[in-house]
Amino acid sequence: MFDFLFEYRGVIVGTIFVALIAAVIWAFFYGRKLIRTEKNDAVFGNPARALGGWHWVITGVSAILIVWLYFSWDAARAFHPKAANELCQVAKLSSAVNPIRSTFPLEKEFLKGTSLLVRENAQLSELEERVERLGFSETEKAKAKETIDLMRAAITGMTSPEYLDAETSSQFKSIEARIDDLTAKLADENYPGEPTTEQVAAAEKNARWGDSGNEIPNAPASPRGYKFDAAAKEMKSIASDFSKIRNKNENFLAQIEKLKAQIASLDELAQASPGVDELLVQNRADFVKGLTRVLRRVDDGNIFPPDALNNVQAALVKLDDEQKSQQGGLRFYDTFMMPGGQITSGSSSCSEQGSGRWLPKPSDTLRTFARISNPEIGYKGYPLLWYKMKPFGEMVDFVLPDFISSLVPGKFPRHDENGIVTPNFKSKVHDIVTGNFESFKVPMPSGHVWDSLLRVLAGLFFGIILGVPLGLFMGLSRFSKGFFDPMIELYRPVPPLAWAPLILTIFGIGDDGKIFLLFMVAFAIMVISARTGATGTHLSKIHAAHSLGATNRQILRKVILPNSLPEILTGIRIAIGVCWGTLVAAEMLAGTTGIGFVENVARKQSDYEIIWTTIIILGLLGLLFDLMMRWIIDKVIPWRGKG
Repeated sequence: MFDFLFEYRGVIVGTIFVALIAAVIWAFFYGRKLIRTEKNDAVFGNPARALGGWHWVITGVSAILIVWLYFSWDAARAFHPKAANELCQVAKLSSAVNPIRSTFPLEKEFLKGTSLLVRENAQLSELEERVERLGFSETEKAKAKETIDLMRAAITGMTSPEYLDAETSSQFKSIEARIDDLTAKLADENYPGEPTTEQVAAAEKNARWGDSGNEIPNAPASPRGYKFDAAAKEMKSIASDFSKIRNKNENFLAQIEKLKAQIASLDELAQASPGVDELLVQNRADFVKGLTRVLRRVDDGNIFPPDALNNVQAALVKLDDEQKSQQGGLRFYDTFMMPGGQITSGSSSCSEQGSGRWLPKPSDTLRTFARISNPEIGYKGYPLLWYKMKPFGEMVDFVLPDFISSLVPGKFPRHDENGIVTPNFKSKVHDIVTGNFESFKVPMPSGHVWDSLLRVLAGLFFGIILGVPLGLFMGLSRFSKGFFDPMIELYRPVPPLAWAPLILTIFGIGDDGKIFLLFMVAFAIMVISARTGATGTHLSKIHAAHSLGATNRQILRKVILPNSLPEILTGIRIAIGVCWGTLVAAEMLAGTTGIGFVENVARKQSDYEIIWTTIIILGLLGLLFDLMMRWIIDKVIPWRGKG
């Protein structure tokens, strides 16, 4: 069934997306109409005004799903399955042209040469200021400043059109012509011709968007994709040739050689300084290193005359305009249907960046959930939620304590000289209480979800049966409140995770430690809730019960406990939520099963679909518990909020 749904996921997701939008619009207008036409004399603040409103439930749930489908790009994939592949090819071209674009003020404020010029002159000014603090003689100072001035002259010479050699100018014209030629090719409807056999095979071999571990197919799979893929390959060659161009005119090369000699002379001077303070020697060495670093950057020859690259920049602008034109509606689709990120191209693959990456698509999450829900697959060899046949004897062993067999008169049997053990009544009782007997098998739930449920229920159970009585008596007894309150309030504010390492160290990674940690969480909440409920009982009701001859036990059972129930049940509701959060943290710290364990492994593997699957499972289970508690509260204390 899930294979069928996955095969037609585009149609299904698209239909659901449109239906959800229609549901939100309908529910909104229906709700507004109801507000105008409903005749209800309930005053503001009456709890009855908050009842019903199922259309707003539809609105809220639909809105959440719309946001998820939209920002995860699942809706975009449904309406245009090839959009990601085409944007991947566009990203390839953008990535290929970036080495050239970075030279020009197209996406940043300054020309690359301008930025280098400002930076190097600032470095030289700083070095010039340091000359006065290096303890040089006047002659040495003059030599150092002469070197700095020569460096400035070399940089200035690079910016002069007078010294730009013909070969470099010719290289720029070649780059300009090649970019213009590529722009013309992009505008040609027939470029790059029919796809080759290898390209068709690669497109067929590649899975669809989201069908494999490689989220976005890298090989082009549409005419627009072939065009941008071919353009990217040509642009890679152009960018490679452009990056090799250097401003290496004869005047500049002569200045560089002179600078190297000057700096070498300064280096010898800095090292051969007898009687000079060690710190000063180090400062002189750093000064020479600073000059050397500037020289190396200048020697790269990346600064050109200001107008030398104007034609290349103009060609790039034309190419940029043409590639935007060739994208057509794809640009608008990328902007409006794929928000919160973009598709980028790496050395060998394309990937989603932004919300499309870390927010898994609902259809993929459903497929992941179906896969790990399969009991034959599960997660890490353990089902998510299934059952297994267990001998009835194991349940007897769990319920009956082993010491029962020790209470039976007599001794346990021993083997005789022939190595034969003859069982007696005492050993048979021992076999029963330990479950060591042949028994029929019964189905028992098992799996990660079941293990987490059992831990929460066990910790909550012990927290309720021990916390509620103590809380009630703390609300009724001066001794109980004074004796237990400091202990409760001492550990209650401490976050559960602060206790987790200690408890897990003492109890180990088994269930005992996790259940005890959950008990500590639930116990404090239930004590506070029960104590608040007991102290909040109206004194007039207690006096009325006394006047009618009720005993203390009857007052506790008939007056105080019913009046405390709203607080107690609210405390249980809160404790369930806190226990869930604590359990996941405990299972992430130490555990081999459970929802927290699944999420922790998925986190280490950066498997966002599994992470979101566990979050959804936890949310649904928490909602189920909360709905159960609402139902119990409505049935057990129907008088709440009604005087």
